[in-house]
Parts: sequence; C-alpha cells; structure tokens
Amino acid sequence: MTKFQLPKNYDPHAAEEKWNAEWEANAYFHADPTSDRPKYTIVIPPPNVTGVLHLGHALNNTMQDIMVRYKRMNGHESEWLPGIDHAGIATQVVVEKQVIAEGGTREGLGREEFIKRVWQWKDKNGDRIIEQLRLMGCSCDWRRTRFTLDEGLSEAVKEVFIRLYEKDLIYQGTYIVNWCPRCLTTLSDDELEREDRDSSLWYVKYPLADGSGHLAVATTRPETMLGDTAVAVNPKDDRYKGYIGKSVILPLMGREIPIIGDEYIEMEFGTGVLKVTPAHDVNDFEIGRRHKLDSVSVIDDRGIINENGGKYKGLDRDQARKRVVADLEREDLLEKTEPHRLGAAICYRCSTVIEPYLSEQWFVKMSALAPPAIEAVKSGRIRFHPRHWSKVYLHWMENIHDWCISRQLWWGHRIPVYTHKQTGEMIVAKTHPGDDYVQDEDVLDTWFSSWLWPFSTFGWPEKTPELKSFYPTDSLFTASEIIFLWVARMVMAGCEFMNEIPFSDVYIHGTVRDAIGRRMSKSLGNGIDPVDVVEQHGADALRLSLVLAAPEGQDPLISEKTFEQGRNFANKLWNASRLVLANQPDEPAERIDLKASRDDLHLSDRWILSRMNEAIRDFSGQLDDFRFNTASKTLYDFIWSDFCDWYLELVKPRFYLKEDTQERRLARQVSLEVVGTIVRLLHPMAPFVTEELWSHLKDRLPDDVQTEHVTAAVWPAPDADWIDEELDASMRHVFNVIGAIRNVRSEMKIPAGKEISCVIRVNRKRLLRNLRAYEENIRILGKIGDLTMDEDVKKPVPSASAVIRDAEIFIPLEGLIDLEAERKRLQKDLEHHTQQLERINRKLDNADFLNNAPAEVVEKERAKRENFEMIVARLNANLEQLVGW
Repeated sequence: MTKFQLPKNYDPHAAEEKWNAEWEANAYFHADPTSDRPKYTIVIPPPNVTGVLHLGHALNNTMQDIMVRYKRMNGHESEWLPGIDHAGIATQVVVEKQVIAEGGTREGLGREEFIKRVWQWKDKNGDRIIEQLRLMGCSCDWRRTRFTLDEGLSEAVKEVFIRLYEKDLIYQGTYIVNWCPRCLTTLSDDELEREDRDSSLWYVKYPLADGSGHLAVATTRPETMLGDTAVAVNPKDDRYKGYIGKSVILPLMGREIPIIGDEYIEMEFGTGVLKVTPAHDVNDFEIGRRHKLDSVSVIDDRGIINENGGKYKGLDRDQARKRVVADLEREDLLEKTEPHRLGAAICYRCSTVIEPYLSEQWFVKMSALAPPAIEAVKSGRIRFHPRHWSKVYLHWMENIHDWCISRQLWWGHRIPVYTHKQTGEMIVAKTHPGDDYVQDEDVLDTWFSSWLWPFSTFGWPEKTPELKSFYPTDSLFTASEIIFLWVARMVMAGCEFMNEIPFSDVYIHGTVRDAIGRRMSKSLGNGIDPVDVVEQHGADALRLSLVLAAPEGQDPLISEKTFEQGRNFANKLWNASRLVLANQPDEPAERIDLKASRDDLHLSDRWILSRMNEAIRDFSGQLDDFRFNTASKTLYDFIWSDFCDWYLELVKPRFYLKEDTQERRLARQVSLEVVGTIVRLLHPMAPFVTEELWSHLKDRLPDDVQTEHVTAAVWPAPDADWIDEELDASMRHVFNVIGAIRNVRSEMKIPAGKEISCVIRVNRKRLLRNLRAYEENIRILGKIGDLTMDEDVKKPVPSASAVIRDAEIFIPLEGLIDLEAERKRLQKDLEHHTQQLERINRKLDNADFLNNAPAEVVEKERAKRENFEMIVARLNANLEQLVGW
C-alpha cells in the first residue's frame, strides 16, 4: 500500500463541511467587477423568504451551479448573485397567524408595529433557504446576497414607479380584479391556480316586464344575480333578437332591467341568454362598459353580501347561494338544475375561491412596454431552451393585458403616492412630502420588485462598477409557470430602464413529479425533502441524481430510489480513484511524454485517451447548449463504463507487474491523468467528492493543471490528436465479445471463478485481426483458458452460444455443469414463471380490473408482465441450448 491510499469509504458529510468552509474562506465565488476576464453572470430566481428547499429548487439551482462552475473553470469571472424575495402575501399570512395565536390581531397591533414583527420574523427565519442552498454546494457570491426589501432595491422600486408614472404608464382605475376574501388583496391572473370542481348550472326564469312570458338564463353563480343590471343575447341569435330593447324583472329583487344585444354572448352555452353582473364578472364588466350599464356590487371584500343584496345582507356568498336557490324554487322561478364541471380560480396561497371584485387599483400599461421585449425574442437576441417556450412567451406578450400592481397588504413596498388631506392633490415622490399628506395604504405587487432583479441587485439606479460589469446577465434558469409573471416582465424592465435585454438565454426546466407522474405537493404527501436526501446520501448524490433524471424538455419522475444512482456514481468514482492512487509509486515518477511514447502505449491506453478527449469535447459542447441531462449521461457513461468497467480491468495486470517497466509506468501515468481529468469534468455536477479527490491527486498531476482547489482549476481542453474513432470501434467489438461471454456464463450458472474454453467464429477478417490483437484481454476478462478464434470453426457439442455482430461465440459445457441437473432446473423455473405470466395475463385481460383499478396498479401489472415475458424467453433459449444432449 502506498502512502497515497484513499480511505476505503467516501464520507460526504465531512467533505461537505470542510470544502464549503474552504471555498468561502478563499472567496472563490466573489466575482471582481474590475477583472479583465470575460464575465459570466446569473442572478438566482429569489426564493420566497417563507420558503424551504424543495426538489424543484434543488434541480433549478443544481443546473445554475453546473453552469457557473463550468464557466468559472473556463476562465470567466463568474458572478452568481443570490437573494430572497419578501413574498408579500405569504409572509404577511405567516406572521398574522402568529399574532392571532397570541390572542391579537394585525389591526390591533397597527401597521407600524406589525411590520416590525414581520422584520423580526424575517431576521430569525429568512435565511433558512439560503443555508439550505449552501448545504447542497451552490457556489453563489454569498457576500452579495440581496433581499427585495433592501434599502437599495427599495430605492430602485420607487425610481421605476415614478418614471412610469411620469410617462403616463401607471394609472389608477376602477376595474374588476381577482380578489381573495381570505388574504384581502388582489391577485394577478398569473397568480391564480385552477381547480376543476363539481358544481351546477341553474336555469332561472326572468319574467318579461310586459307580462308576456319569461327568458330562461343559465348561471353558475345565482347569488350574484342580486347585482344584475341587464340580460344579454347575441343579436345574431334568431331565437332572441326580437327581445332586444325590452325589459325583464330581476327575480327576487323586483328591479326592471334591460335586454341588450352583444356579440360576446355564446349562443351555444345554456339557453343563449346571459345575466350581466358588471361588478362581479370581468366579461360582464366589459359588456357593461360597452352598454353604459350600472355596476351594482353586492359582495364585499370579505365575501359577504352587502346592503345592495337586500334581505340576503350579512350572508356569506355560499350561504347566499343556497338561500337564493331555495327562494327561486319556492317562487317557481327555477326552471331546472344540471350538473356542471366548473374550473374554479383559487388563491395560490390559501386556496380560497377568488371573487371577481370591482375596486380602485393601480395599473401599469403593459402594451407600451411589450414591443421591445417581443422583438428581443423574435430576433433571437433572447433564446429559450427548449425552443418551444418562445412561442408560449410570444403568445402571451402579443395578447398582453395591463398589470394590476397594487395589493391590499402591509408587508411590501408601499406605493409612493401621497394625497393632500384637504385639497386631494396627489404627489408621487420617493420621500414623504409632509404631515399634510397621507400615503397610499396599498403596497406594490411582489413582482414589481422582482422584475427589476437583474439590475437593481447590482446597484441601479446608481452607476456602480458591479452594474457596469455584470449587467446584462447571461443566463436565466426558471420554471415554465413564471414565464409571464417574471421572465417577460424582466425583459420589459431591462429594455425600458437599461435599454438592454437582461439576459440572452432562458433555460426552462421541467416540473418535478413523483414516480407515477403526479406533481409533488403537501396535500398528496408525495414530496421528498432534498435536505433529507443530503443527510442520507450526500449533496453530490442529490445533484447527480436530479440532473441524470431530468430529460431536456420533460418533467422528471423522482422517487426515493432515484437518489441511489447519484450515490452509487460518487462511490464508483471514489473506488476507481482509490485503485489508481493505490498503485502509484510513493514518490512521483518522472513524467513521460505520452505523445512521444505513443508507440509504447497499449491499445487500451490509446483507446481511453481517445475516449477521454471525446468526452471532453462532447460534454463541454452539451453544457454550452444547456443540455444538462445529455451531458450528465455522456460523463456517466465515460466514467462508469469506459473507464471503470473496461479500462481499469484491462490495465490491472500492468499495475501488478513486479518490475518497474515502461509498461507499468505508462499504465500508472495514463490512469492517473484520466482520473485527474474526470475530477475536473465532474466537478460542476459533483463538487464535494471531486474536491476531496483533487486534494489527494493534485500534487501528482502535470504542472499546468495543478491548483490548490479543483474549483479554481483549468477546464480540460479536448486534444483532437488523441481521438481515434476507428480504434474506438475496434474496442467496442472486443467489449461486445467479452460482454457476450459474461452473459453466457451468467445465464448458464457457470461459477464465476471457473476457467472456461471458448470458440469464436468470426465472419470478417478485419474483426478477426482486432480480436487477435486483444486476445490476452479477452482471456483475462472472460476467464478463458483455451481460446480459439477463426473464420471457419465448428460449433462444439454440447455448448452454449451467443451471437453478436459478425461473430458467433460458443462455450463448451461438457465438464462445466451437470447438464441433466441444469436441464431440470431450467424446466422447473420455466414452469413457475409461465404460471406467473398466465396469472398476470388473466388479470390484464379482465375488463373489470382495467376499468376499476388505479392507473398506477394497472401499470405495475403491465411492467410485471413484460418482465416475466423476458424471463420466459430467456429460459426457453437456454433450454434449447441443452436439447438433445
């Protein structure tokens, strides 16, 4: 054993604690804005201050870290700026619940005291998710961590509000907004969640004012009819166009309201007659504006019927619905009721059904800001990965609506509008103009600070060195659900306030789902805590597993078992490196010029150097193209299969030569240099195990790659002179032969240590030459004593066989196994598995099972069937090998 022997097992937790501390102590992640190196910048999508790390965060931040570390090693001054969002609604709800639990109320505390409480909560709990990101190895510039309510960012928010207001792009207006009666605030369309619910369609009779009959109106919300100000029909509808201009009596309320014609009305829905409630439906509001109808609000901000609701005043909206329906039935004004599946809009925070609510709010005119942001994507200056997301972005941008930016909260950026107490004069200013003025009570939408994130975090509106150096950023990593909420708005803000796009590449990753395709959620109880994964398997296992499991453009399916792949990969590399280091001399040997000694290299050495340089080339290109899953598999296959499974097996005999020959020295040097390259390549994906290995390797590597830490090492460059595709093809043939021999040994239950004879019939002369060149390796790896290879050889009897491209492989069985006992064993196994297959087929042929069993159970049975079919086919093939002997 050499003094460079690695410990038998890798300890991820010790490595994580040690290297996180060393990286930060050396300030590797703190980018210098004055550096002459090319810049690469990412700003982190700021997680909510209330949040904890989930697998979506873990996947997103792993991909960001891969790119940042890759660029840093490639010579870029890489800035990855972290931060946290103040999360207006979510944070206020958390603290308000605490206050209520203490027996108080938000209103009882008052605004100033309540905000102090929120800041105290933030100071105590707000850095939790940042610490979790550190735990998983994110190489952020922690010294530049930002918070959306920092003083500098707050100044940027005020500056933007004032600029837009002065350009007449911010206005105050009365409009239908999405209102949460629980959170008591507005929500944008993009903050809503949709949930299909079973409901009803009620057909209500509206008596004609002239007493000549009635019109039937189908509605999903009978309680809002209390605020109807018209009924509407399509003027093209022959059934009703004669009624336009007449009036009906509003049931239960007794008001006379007009019948109007509007082409918005869908003739196919319900009866083709629509009740118009401008104060409680966004489409009705637009109809009301077109026809100058009154807007009668009957539901208040807490979802309670107000004084305009007559005798229903004081009921909540659900109670009112039941009472209204009962009264309609009693007065014979309910024609019929039908089941109806309704897509309900619910609050993304508290899951309360949203109430369309007429109120005065602040808005941004988005149509004026959209054109440059549309051009940026159409021209290709901003690229989406995968590309199809650009169509989603453009569709939304080309149909953009004004943005309601006011929220009825206390926690957030308070709107910088001040109104004179006596005169009503309105002033927009960064600071309070005096005691005679009162500030607007509302705060700005959380996204109003987030859309400035790429430049406000670097000091804008001040012209700081950081802003000059790190803006525009380069890449953005995010999820599809906030393309509209955040991505598009950042592009508009960048174009408007910086006159430059905020980033050039947008990577959209999939949504993490469980093993049967369900979105992970608290309600389903199917979530996996990434912190638990780190504690169980280590941070590298988490990172590697996620990127290996996340195909480009698809949602990854994740289970607890997923993380075994990353853990096993890290351990495989550790054990391979341990083998290589254990076979190094105690003192570094004089380096050999490998190119000058090319003729002395074994074919296996030349092959692994060829494959290594192909891996460098392909892996780097795939990262440049944001193909993280493909890149991870490129490296996984090279390390696990090419290097560990094949090359190290081929090179072991030379490690164990007793004489210090050139052959042994080359084996040592090549294997060590390949490990050194692997460690550098894998570092962005698995930073901790690679840093630990580097600490043992670095002093043995060539001078031009030696650094104290691999995170600061130079990225490997591919050397095309080593790449030999013809050699690789030849080696693949050899591996196919060895693999086929191993499979036969396994299938026929030949003891692992027992030496066999082998006959190979080869159909191509060139392949025969290649196999003969590797005859020694085939013997060693196949555990073969007597090996015959030729174009014209007969199949020994009895023997087991395998067929590969251009060759047949025969393994004589006489004396290796008890043929009769093997035949009986195979027959018994075949009967057992055939019975199991028949049982599963009967189940899957049963219509009742297919129709009533959960989908995941049916899929599980189908997977079982495929497995049993494969086993039965193999057993039949093995039996055929023994027939007639």
